[in-house]
Amino acid sequence: QVQLVESGGGLVQAGGSLRLSCSSSRSIFSINIMGWYRQAPGKQRELVATVTSGGSTTYADSVQDRFTISTDNAKNTVYLQMNSLKPEDTAVYYCNARVLRSLSVYWGQGTQVTVSS
Repeated sequence: QVQLVESGGGLVQAGGSLRLSCSSSRSIFSINIMGWYRQAPGKQRELVATVTSGGSTTYADSVQDRFTISTDNAKNTVYLQMNSLKPEDTAVYYCNARVLRSLSVYWGQGTQVTVSS
C-alpha cells in the first residue's frame, strides 16, 4: 500500500506560480512511475506530468515549458512546480503512483488550484 498526501494548492493570479508537493508513505525508489493529474469541473481527469524511477519525465502539451516535475528521494516527495499559470489550469490536482510489478495504482486525495484572471 502507498498513501499519497498532496499539499500546496491555493488561489493565485494568472501569471503566478505554485508548487505542489506529494508525500509518499513508501520509498519512491520502489515506485515505477509517479505523476500529477488534474480534473477541472465537468471534464475528465487528465495527465499533467510523470516521472519514472529512472528520472525520465513527460508532460502534457498544455503545460510543457511551464510546469516541472521533480523528486526528492530522501523525503519521498514529488513536486510539481507550476509557473506562468493560466485560468485554464484551474482544477483539482491529484498525485498518482504506479507500481508495475503488482499492477497497483494509488491516488492522493487531491488539492485545489484556482487561477484567477
